[in-house]
Order: sequence, then structure tokens, then C-alpha cells
Amino acid sequence: MKAAVLIAAGSPLIIEQLTIDKPGPHEVLIRTHACGLCHSDLHLIEGSWPHPMPCVPGHEAAGVVEAVGNEVRTVKKGDHVVTCLSAFCGHCEFCLTGRMSLCLGAETRRAKGEPVRLTRMADGSPITQVLNLSAFAEMMLVHEHACVAIDRDMPLDRAALLGCAVTTGAGAVFNVSKVRPGDSCAVIGCGGIGLAAINAAKIAGAGRIIACDPVPEKRELALKLGATDAIDATAADAREQLLELTGGGVDHAIEAVGRQASARLAIGALRRGGTATILGMLNPDEEVGLSARDLMSGKVLQGGLMGGNRFPVDIPRLVDFYLKGRLDLDSLVAERIPLEEINAGFETMKTGHSARSVIVFEG
Repeated sequence: MKAAVLIAAGSPLIIEQLTIDKPGPHEVLIRTHACGLCHSDLHLIEGSWPHPMPCVPGHEAAGVVEAVGNEVRTVKKGDHVVTCLSAFCGHCEFCLTGRMSLCLGAETRRAKGEPVRLTRMADGSPITQVLNLSAFAEMMLVHEHACVAIDRDMPLDRAALLGCAVTTGAGAVFNVSKVRPGDSCAVIGCGGIGLAAINAAKIAGAGRIIACDPVPEKRELALKLGATDAIDATAADAREQLLELTGGGVDHAIEAVGRQASARLAIGALRRGGTATILGMLNPDEEVGLSARDLMSGKVLQGGLMGGNRFPVDIPRLVDFYLKGRLDLDSLVAERIPLEEINAGFETMKTGHSARSVIVFEG
């Protein structure tokens, strides 16, 4: 099968022929139909998040089940599925208390000493699987708890976005922040995750939804997806604008960029008792915090890993939202490209002027 392999951080992805193993007892072999390009992949490619090399990135995908292991009960051959990086074991403390996205998923990976899932066709050397998925490839071999079956009426190129961007952005609204009708929200960063959060805030009935992004095209798209207002997040008076628009601050601020400045803006935009949710991947050494004054004002700062998802439940619901016309995924897809144009897709991402690029595989 063809796959995009990262040999070393900072280098372009290379299209290679790889061999993928047969499914183990709890594994699922999936023919990949579409995979979105995510900033998390770019962090790995550029080396800001270290990872063993060579590897195949990609984690926001949808496809069709080709084969299943003899113990798999959740999906079957022919099912249309969305994959998710937050694979869960099902019996740890996090899973049993309903916090499945925090499960470390150790049992969903092959144990040390077992054959690896991906190898080079030329010499049989191992290729590291990224986030249990490695979706920049024509096939994926994953644990059954890393995928969920969806309605076959759902277009797979849009379903792919549910695997990360939409699950994270919408989950931040529905699961983590628990936005209520009439609440005010600021979403800082209008990439795929931020735009999904804006759309979800509209679905949740938020009264005022303020999109914050330096790119005019993204602010315009945010307004189409449900934002009531849009401002330049890098403006010197961005915080003052947010406070003025809301009469003292927002109930919820969702940061979807991964920069200290945007995290500080999220905190600064809160009203008394407001909550800031940080979704973006900041540098591992960076810190964000609340002042004593913030604490005395009852403000809350929290993370929102993968939108606090319970993806076997959440993703089919998001599919239903799309099929009923409530969730706009069509507007999130900026371009569809073949695997061979993946490096150009990441260059487009770096310009920051478009929403999601989606790799669409032949067949």
C-alpha cells in the first residue's frame, strides 16, 4: 500500500510502499477513503512534538472496514467507520468514570515483542504507527476501540473531519464547557477546530458567539457557521473589544490555536465566573495560568483534550447533526487533494488562509 512516511523531523513526507499486517484478535483493517490534514500532524512533522521515526502521521480519517479480528464485536466487514486517536481500553479508572478520552489506551497497541503493524515493503524494516492510526496511508490497522461505525449515507470525505477537528471543537462546547442556551462564547482561532466549536455553539443555543482570528477569510467563514461577531485576534485592543461586545466578558472562551498569547486572550476575555478552555497544542514547556484576581473572581481554566469525547457515542450523533443539516461540514473542506500532494497541503496550512485540506484516496 502507498503511505506518506516521515523520515526525520523537518523533512518532507515521502510516498513509499509499505506492508500492513493482518488483524489481530481485537484489530480492524480499514481501507482509508479520506484523511484531513491537522495542525497536530504539522507539529510532529516540524519536530515541536518529538516522535520515533520513521513514521506515518495522520489521524483524522474515515474509511471502510476490510477485515476484522476474530474477537471484534463492534464493527464488521463493509462498515463505514470514522477513526479516533483517543482509543480506549474500556476498563481503566478513566473509562469506568466516563472520561474515555483520558484513557492511555496501552492495551490498544501491540505489546512489545509482537510484530509491528507497519513495515517497509522493500526490506521489512519497521515503521512507527502514530497515535495508533497512521492514516496517511491507503490502509489502516487499528484496535476496534479506535473506530466507530457510522451511517452509510454520510460522505466519507466529510466524515473524516469528525475524527479530530469536529470531535474536539464540538466536544469542547457540548462536553467540556457545557455551553447552555443564551451563554456568550468567544472562540479564538478559526481553523478546523475553532470553526467546529463555533458551529456547535450555535447548535447549543449560545446567545453571542464571537470569532477571533487574524485572517479575514476565516472570520467571514466563522460568521457563515454561526458566529454573531468577528474580530481580529491580534488587534491591540482585542480584549477590550470582547469586553465591550459582551458588557463585561464572555461566559466561555475556547482557545483553538495553541499559543500563549491566544490563551491569555481567552482568560482576559472572561466575565466573573467564566471558563476558559484550552484546546490548542501549546509547546510542552509553556505555561498558562490564572492570577489571584482571576481566582477571586471565580474564573476557571481547563484543558479540553479531544473535546472530552466519548467517541462511540459522540461521532454518530455528529453524523446525525450533519445529515439533518445542523452541522455544516461542507464549508470546512477547503480542498480535496491526492496523497501525492500532501506536502503542498501542509504548505497551504502554514499560510493560515484556509480551513481543512482533505486527502481523498482513489477507490
